[in-house]
Amino acid sequence: MKLELQGITKRFGSLVANDHIDLVVEPGQVHSLLGENGAGKSTLMNVLYGLYEPTEGRILVNGEPVSFNGPGDAMAAGIGMVHQHFMLVPVFTVAENVALGNEATKAGGMLNLNQTRAKIKQISDQYGFDVDPDAVIEDLPVGVQQRVEIIKALVRDAEVLILDEPTAVLTPKETDELLAIIAQLKSDGKSIVFISHKLREVKQVSDIITVIRRGKVVGDADPMASTTELASMMVGRAVSLTLDKAPAQPGEATFRIEDLTVHAPNGQRVVDGLSLEIRRGEILAVAGVQGNGQTELTEAILGLQDHTAGSITLEGQELLGRSVKDIIRAGVGFVPEDRSVEGLVGPFSVAENLILNRYDQPPFAKGLAMKPSLIEQNAQEKIGEFDVRTQSAHAAAGTLSGGNQQKVVMARELSRPLKLFIASQPTRGVDVGSIEFLHKRIVAERDGGTPVMIVSTELDEVLELADRIAVLYRGRLMGIVPGKTSRDALGLMMAGMPAEEALGHEEQLGTDRESGEQ
Repeated sequence: MKLELQGITKRFGSLVANDHIDLVVEPGQVHSLLGENGAGKSTLMNVLYGLYEPTEGRILVNGEPVSFNGPGDAMAAGIGMVHQHFMLVPVFTVAENVALGNEATKAGGMLNLNQTRAKIKQISDQYGFDVDPDAVIEDLPVGVQQRVEIIKALVRDAEVLILDEPTAVLTPKETDELLAIIAQLKSDGKSIVFISHKLREVKQVSDIITVIRRGKVVGDADPMASTTELASMMVGRAVSLTLDKAPAQPGEATFRIEDLTVHAPNGQRVVDGLSLEIRRGEILAVAGVQGNGQTELTEAILGLQDHTAGSITLEGQELLGRSVKDIIRAGVGFVPEDRSVEGLVGPFSVAENLILNRYDQPPFAKGLAMKPSLIEQNAQEKIGEFDVRTQSAHAAAGTLSGGNQQKVVMARELSRPLKLFIASQPTRGVDVGSIEFLHKRIVAERDGGTPVMIVSTELDEVLELADRIAVLYRGRLMGIVPGKTSRDALGLMMAGMPAEEALGHEEQLGTDRESGEQ
């Protein structure tokens, strides 16, 4: 099936999310859309899938114009979509989820799940999915849940499959398995639209790459193009994709967590008996698939989790049980994973957001009176130092782009002497140029002697920044390994294998490879 988008424009008020985009997806082709978060990729695919109505432009299937009033129309035309956040009912079985909205019935109107089970088994066997039709969704690993989403589309005879940031929640092993599945689908004549901002995966899987920047197509690229070339197309200027950092010179361990347990409101242990330490002048990266206790760990350190037990000390002082304000005043800098909700006050100005952690302290306040001139001076200095792109220091922080919002949060947290710096998903939704800058600032904080904890689901980022890596799986620490540990070993740990076993497995694979070469 040939799919064409001609002049697709989508406006939300004054915001132009897609600006006259042309795109052709040929039969049996993997066509990647590459661009940073906020570039307009997902909006474009939501238009194609009938979730949004285009402001201008048209969609053609096999040369014929089509109009979609919803996803049902798109599916009927042979277009399926796997969203970044899966559309599955956790307590339903695989078969029940696949049948949902496309129910086969027996005589008398009874649901015919046997027919659905047979289709699932047929597709699973054809593509090597290894999915049990009667398994309950919430009991399945994330990678298998994603296969269920693909099965849902294939059951409905999808000829074009849209995969929106499909590797965002996968372990490295699950990512490799998905890329193999894509190759199988392609060989079967299916067309794949692969949406991502991950250069390595896009190069590996694509037949052609279309780069989108700020809602516009800036050009097509060959998968053989270098990552540097692709990054430059995404950002519009030359960028460095490698971080030049000297080896760490760690000092004493001044931050310690001992036997930390955090319970969710339902009583489940989301952090389970975790112990670790961070030394002055080193970066400890916490890796793992999203939802394995990372958020609760950082919130417990900052005093945002109520149901906690164990000990968290900074320079010998217990933090557990203290208020958030006390912990910040104890010298903890914290960049939360959701900057717009937890890191900024959107209606407040950039200048005001830059002093949220010191608004009542000298030099910005004396008693109850704030000092506007010093607040303004601080803002101008930080805007320049961190290259924050804003119309003025008085602009509302919520009007800034995601990358510039992140720079404001980072500037605020790094603008005072720290005894501990924590950054959760420090470059999520940030363009590669800003990533380069923010990574350098994080390393500079380390080199100044501060213990640094980075929490990231991006394995490239973990490997780039970390001096040591702690891997979490279902709230438990699988181990702490050197920063140069291989992707394969880290992937095994992220899937629940203890560090010693994962490293041994990787060592054995290396031995087997050497034997084979001989």
